[in-house]
Amino acid sequence: MLPIPCMSKSLICIGLPHFSLDNVFFMCLILFCYQIAMNQNLLKYHDIQLAGVVAVEVTGGSTIDFVPGRRDSSVCPGEGRLPDAKQGAPHLRAIFYRMGLSDKDIVALSGGHTLGWAHPERSGFEGAWTSEPLKFNNSYFVELLKEETEGLLKLPTDEALLGDREFRHYVEMYAKDEDLFFKDYAESHKKLSELGFTPRHTDSATKTIANSAVLAQSAFGVAVVILSYCYEVNQEKMNY
Repeated sequence: MLPIPCMSKSLICIGLPHFSLDNVFFMCLILFCYQIAMNQNLLKYHDIQLAGVVAVEVTGGSTIDFVPGRRDSSVCPGEGRLPDAKQGAPHLRAIFYRMGLSDKDIVALSGGHTLGWAHPERSGFEGAWTSEPLKFNNSYFVELLKEETEGLLKLPTDEALLGDREFRHYVEMYAKDEDLFFKDYAESHKKLSELGFTPRHTDSATKTIANSAVLAQSAFGVAVVILSYCYEVNQEKMNY
């Protein structure tokens, strides 16, 4: 049985780096998983990681290597571990350098904004970053380099990628080369998702079991992606 998530003022421990209670979508997703598996040993909270991997691939993006086996945590780390979207480049570096991530990782991971919308009830911001927010591509960087595009969102942390010379270097590279962005995004996503996690075994038998587990869990990942997709499509229709 899955443990009830550990909660503090702005934190949930689910075997992932950090989630804020201010981000209501992830809170709802966590509770959704808990309801499914409450009386069955079917899922772990790290399955949400798999849903993210599946979401990127089925929307046209990178194929990201996923290794199962994370253990759910009952201990919450300190607060203030998510970047503040109202801050600039020094703040982004302070947050991500602490986790051993580089400028390239920061910019590549920011490219994940190519998917989805920001909702005011969840984050205080509203809108999509691209004109096709249900497709994973490099359009986030293309739009970022343009002048203001009517109807599209640019957060202060997005603007910070242009104002900083090192960050802008990667923005320009990814806007020109989608394949390079996909490659770097897959590496950065994996690096971020495996912080503090070391696979316990590497022998061939364990790899076979791990691959079987991924295949079984993929059904859940696809289900979450489909639900999220339907929800976002519905939200888009309501906005027009």
